[in-house]
Amino acid sequence: MSSEFRERRDEIVPGPLWWLGLALVTALSIVTRLFKINEPPHVCWDETHFGKMGSWYINRTLFFDVHPPLGKMLVALGGILGGYNGSFDFKKPGDPFPAEVPFVFMRMFCASFGLAVVPLCYCIAWLLSQSIQASILTSFLIIFDTGMLTLSRYILLDPFLLFFVSSTTFCHLKFKTYSLATFTFHWWLWLSLTGLSLACSVSIKFVGLFVIALVGMSTVSELWQLLGDLSKTLSHFLKQFFARVMCLIVLPAVVYLLMFKIHFMLLSKSGPGDGFFSSAFQSQLEGNPLHNITMPRYVAYESVVTIKNHRTGGNYLHSHGHFYPEETGIQQQQVTAYSHKDENNKWRIKHRYIISDANKNNLELLRNGDLIRLEHVATGRNLHSHKGRAPLTRRHYQVTCYGENGMGDANDVFQIRVPSKSIGEPIKAVRTVFRLVHQGVGCALHSHDQQLPKWGWEQLEVTCNPNVQHLNNLWNVEQLFDSRLENESFKVYGLSFLEQFLEFHSVMIRGNRGLRPKEGEFTLMPWQWPLNYRVRPTIFWA
Repeated sequence: MSSEFRERRDEIVPGPLWWLGLALVTALSIVTRLFKINEPPHVCWDETHFGKMGSWYINRTLFFDVHPPLGKMLVALGGILGGYNGSFDFKKPGDPFPAEVPFVFMRMFCASFGLAVVPLCYCIAWLLSQSIQASILTSFLIIFDTGMLTLSRYILLDPFLLFFVSSTTFCHLKFKTYSLATFTFHWWLWLSLTGLSLACSVSIKFVGLFVIALVGMSTVSELWQLLGDLSKTLSHFLKQFFARVMCLIVLPAVVYLLMFKIHFMLLSKSGPGDGFFSSAFQSQLEGNPLHNITMPRYVAYESVVTIKNHRTGGNYLHSHGHFYPEETGIQQQQVTAYSHKDENNKWRIKHRYIISDANKNNLELLRNGDLIRLEHVATGRNLHSHKGRAPLTRRHYQVTCYGENGMGDANDVFQIRVPSKSIGEPIKAVRTVFRLVHQGVGCALHSHDQQLPKWGWEQLEVTCNPNVQHLNNLWNVEQLFDSRLENESFKVYGLSFLEQFLEFHSVMIRGNRGLRPKEGEFTLMPWQWPLNYRVRPTIFWA
């Protein structure tokens, strides 16, 4: 270490008053965060969400949430340490905690992270100002802030997020104090801890990306100054650069991946989140109907299949022996999207043209670009569309089932199109994602979250979308029944860890996009926040 570094370090070494101030703010943080933490003795506010997710982790059942997994795994850890067995469902705010739920311990576990934010911020203010008064003032602003106090006392993700964001800031500032003692043990230690804290922040909520931006801008500034320092060699700059790449990019990325690896290992059983994920993803879950079954790999003509919409939480293509009412347009058999598995989800794949019964037994694989008809097995009517308007989404076209005993008309013909694949490539069960484009109208089979009225059994609307490229037009074959084809283990459809990781993020991103205000909900635009414009009282669940 250089003499200049020693002099600088001596200037910021805290004295007795600093330690007294730290003890004071830490004691106040403990008292304010833990005082009457057993009240209320019932589920409060968002405990209904995150307590429930902790239970799912303990029971190892898959669920879906828009946030990365670390915070919820820590909630589960708190429950396990307190002796919780995951039996309480945290159904709604106001539900009393039964005696076997250690809710006080779980709240204290979360609060331990929240109360640690205060001493961390005390140290951050000290590193920035070397002023005990500024450090104490900063700590008091956090200790007595109602929002910070509330977020730190319940079974939520926020205490963990606040802790790791503060930890990231502290570790980065601590690292900067060793700028004159580069490549020493402590220099590497604080740089690595910064990267670790970064990974933990973004592994709890995506808003942790903001602290990544903070550290990133600071790092770019440091490197720019190093590059312009003519007293330093180019090799020294490159060492500094690659050290930061390893500790601030590679290390956080590895830790982030590790969190999801643990997440997938823990949630190995079928649960309430199955429907959000693809058939291939579901096939790896114990207790799921697709787990450890055998099924043909390729789809053929005359195969009976179930077809699932590939979007987030997509349902099965479904029909039943009920017709659209007169006020909706043409009175033909309803086609809907249905979340449950039953016999009305089964469709037979047929050639465009009618072929003789003798030729039906000839095995011919279904291929990208083929023109096909889909016959609803239960009713014998063909999937059909025309230029009549859909019952709810009027800019789309109606989808029905039409005909008798597999006999229909030219409006029953659809082309199967697989994005980014060559014409003629065989269609695989589960793995191939395709569009069904109507040959006559030029629209694509579409499903979304519009729920039909009672005449449609409150199932989801299926339409034919003129915007052929829409993401909700994507489908895949989930189950395949064909005795002519050789069965193989469904394990061949299982996803690798990287494929699971990418699919989970795709679902999270779509889920976050769906978090929009509902009609009638009170919202503020960002420009209204500092102006306190249109203020209304905020009521939290108690």
